[in-house]
Amino acid sequence: MSLRRIVLRNFVIVESLELDLGSGFSVLTGETGAGKSILIDALQLALGGRGDAGVVREGQARCEIAAEFDTPESLSPWLEEHGFTGNEGLLLLRRTVDADGRSRAWVNGGAATLTQLKEIASELVDIHGQHAWQSLTRTDAVRSLLDGYAGIHLGATQKAWGQWRQAKKALESACERQTSLQQESERLAWQITEVDKLAPGREEWHDLNAQHSRLANAQSLIDAAQSAVAALDDEDDSAAALISRALSALQEQAHIEPAFAEHTQALEAALAQVQDTVHSLHQYQRHTDQDPASLAVLDDRLSLWVSLSRRFRRAPEDLAELHAQWKSELAQVDQALDLAALETAERTAWKSFQSAAQVLSKKRQQAAPGLSQAVTDTMQTLGLQGGRFEVALTKLEEPQAHGWELVEFLVAGHAGVTARPVGKVASGGELSRIALAISVVTSQLGQAPTLIFDEVDSGIGGAVAHTVGQLLRQLGLDRQVMAVTHLPQVAACADHHLLVNKQQSGQQTLSSVSHIGQEERVIELARMLGGSAQSEVSLAHARELLAV
Repeated sequence: MSLRRIVLRNFVIVESLELDLGSGFSVLTGETGAGKSILIDALQLALGGRGDAGVVREGQARCEIAAEFDTPESLSPWLEEHGFTGNEGLLLLRRTVDADGRSRAWVNGGAATLTQLKEIASELVDIHGQHAWQSLTRTDAVRSLLDGYAGIHLGATQKAWGQWRQAKKALESACERQTSLQQESERLAWQITEVDKLAPGREEWHDLNAQHSRLANAQSLIDAAQSAVAALDDEDDSAAALISRALSALQEQAHIEPAFAEHTQALEAALAQVQDTVHSLHQYQRHTDQDPASLAVLDDRLSLWVSLSRRFRRAPEDLAELHAQWKSELAQVDQALDLAALETAERTAWKSFQSAAQVLSKKRQQAAPGLSQAVTDTMQTLGLQGGRFEVALTKLEEPQAHGWELVEFLVAGHAGVTARPVGKVASGGELSRIALAISVVTSQLGQAPTLIFDEVDSGIGGAVAHTVGQLLRQLGLDRQVMAVTHLPQVAACADHHLLVNKQQSGQQTLSSVSHIGQEERVIELARMLGGSAQSEVSLAHARELLAV
């Protein structure tokens, strides 16, 4: 079992709904327009599907959908990695959409993105829509069905394909641009050589200016230091002398007034700081002189910076970064000029793609007969006796990101005829049955614990419909299966029957979903059979269907 419970608030035409779901095979039925697919629509929204303001019941501020699942073991690492653990084996998905179309989502109470909901959707639910047959005519969908059956993942091949295409494009571009690339290489090399004469450091411009400023103002700095020393220590009324006198005055009376102790400590600290400063200034004076030679060297260095910055029309402080950028660009250009290396890279990338594509081809060739036979066998039970299904693989003239194969589904409606493409030979009813056969076969191989079939039995009736019901019940032995159906033969095979009702409440139409028991099932099947729900003939027929 997987989907345990679903709760809706103000969703489309549902005001409030709380529904517990069981294991096995469940069907949803109801009159046309009652909203039989409303649970599936809500579930798709909870799993990250697109939502807009139209899903909010008219006149309400927002709608809310909550779905509670058993947590599949395969999802536990993902939930732990994203911080969504701690719900005792249960997985709660919640989604709201407000009347302005804004959406929010939660996983186990933690805020989540729609991308995260979509990432876990395939591990929870596999939905087969009522127009599943349409995918049988789409090349990409057909290939995906075979790949899913074969257990193929395209990631490695697509990555190798992208790397080969990139290497091929780089080689072709380099071949076309050899002349311009050579000119670009020469230009960059000349510019780098000119700036190499300076060899600028990243912080050198600022350091040079600071050094130049100190040397240019050396005498003024020395004078300032001398004046500071005199004020602090060399004169009778210097700071040190005044502090010392104040300190002596307080110390003489400290034995009488204990409060003076705090002040003497402060003065002692101040005197120590003054003495330290005086010592540092003396050191500065001894090591600072006017140095015309060094100043001249700095002048020359700064002039070269300014000259190059003007030549290349950049601020001096940008020269070092510009120099590094040109070197990087030159390396790239020279790489593009090395056609031999580019050809080697392209051949290597091509071999990697070829290797990955060959693995895909082998897996598809091995899986195609198995899928063909499995669907053919299922077709025999769906009123297509003697029919044959084939998976045809044709090698493409040019490879694609998905490999070398064009995958087609071919079908022969009865024995003795040549199989042809599905869309060209099958009627609407046959297409529906073939799509159902494929759905059943591929669903048996899937990982999602809950399977949902949304009116995939369209165009089917009679004994075939009963077979469809039996197939879905059989799937329900291993997985949780839900089906929206209009066929009483299918509904009669279900373990659980959910009835969708539509009522008028004032000016609004409201829909509800509820479990129904044996007698209520008889009445609903009688209605679905097309006769009067109270007709003894219809009721007897309904009881007969349930007894089978």
